[in-house]
Amino acid sequence: MFEKQFDLRYFEMGQHGEATPVTILTLLEETAADHCLSIGCSLYELLEKGIGWVLLSGRMVMERYPGYKEKITIKTWLSSFRTFRGIRENLIIGEKGSIIGRAKGFWLFFDIERRKPARIFDEILEGWNINPEESIEVDSTEVKALDSAAYRKEFVIQRFDMDSNEHVNNLRYLQWAMESIPDDIIDHCYLHTIDGNFVGEAQYGHTIESLADPVGSEKTFVHTIKDIDNNKVCSTARTVWREHK
Repeated sequence: MFEKQFDLRYFEMGQHGEATPVTILTLLEETAADHCLSIGCSLYELLEKGIGWVLLSGRMVMERYPGYKEKITIKTWLSSFRTFRGIRENLIIGEKGSIIGRAKGFWLFFDIERRKPARIFDEILEGWNINPEESIEVDSTEVKALDSAAYRKEFVIQRFDMDSNEHVNNLRYLQWAMESIPDDIIDHCYLHTIDGNFVGEAQYGHTIESLADPVGSEKTFVHTIKDIDNNKVCSTARTVWREHK
């Protein structure tokens, strides 16, 4: 198990003086990157070989978000490997030692130039000890893509949306999804759960639409991110929101 500590900074806070969901996902990404570095396979070294890790799907559940200057610890480990894929588990631990969040990601080892899966290197398999313990269970129910929705916004994909793998960064999809959430939810609630699936690549310079529709409860939404220029679904998600206490 690998762990990393963070001291939450002002620019990582949202309007309620707590870390934003994007901040937490960024810190999870940073912890995973350092875990790669710890076994001598940094993301930049992989990039020189034309290889990267691509997120296929994931889940995050937050009981609360850490506040300004709170020191948190993220623990991460791999619970299983297959030929081309790995499952990463995460625990987010607050300053007083209690678990405040959990996350799981299903990752694909990816040949960037050929745009297809690659076999995970032996040195990675040897460097990371598998711990079968799961941080969280994931509902396998598929989130179907929306054709229309109560809420919709459009964005043009910019250069800063792209990552070193020449993909739109995973964090952008969450940001786009949240932009289509009604203001009343954003102002009075926090994101408790997100389940996301990445099913296609968005292209630089294209226009995407973010669709959000309430389901069952007014605080539960399903989302679709679609590349309008080629009419391709890029991701789907489900979010659950809870009122701030």
